[in-house]
Amino acid sequence: MLSVNQLTRFSQRFGRYYARCFTPLLERTGLTMREMHVLLFLANHPGQDTAREVVECRGLAKSQVSQAVEVLAGRGVLERRADGGDRRVVHLAITEAGAPLAREAQEIQAACGRELLSGLTEEEQACFRKLLSKVLERTETVL
Repeated sequence: MLSVNQLTRFSQRFGRYYARCFTPLLERTGLTMREMHVLLFLANHPGQDTAREVVECRGLAKSQVSQAVEVLAGRGVLERRADGGDRRVVHLAITEAGAPLAREAQEIQAACGRELLSGLTEEEQACFRKLLSKVLERTETVL
């Protein structure tokens, strides 16, 4: 039987591990993990480029995303682009100056995942990914 305690413990530990992987980059850049989440969302989800999509997919508060976008835009990492068809919609784009930072963050993210799964065989990793996808799909259904 699945233990809710195990899922909770995994979630908490993974969150701490994931944040620790980013500590050197955050310290070097002066960015927060929340700002990094926004940057990574935009880098990892081409075509999903509005603050609303970040809010919906990352589960962050609208005010938190707005603050993160403000900081990232102020540093020249992101730019805002008005939507030609709807002036209420603002698209976010990683700037040329922000692209190296986004790539570095993606590399850290990938290394974090590889390290976490390094104790599993290739077959176990594939099985884990498949099962995790099913569980995530189910959480979307029950929500």
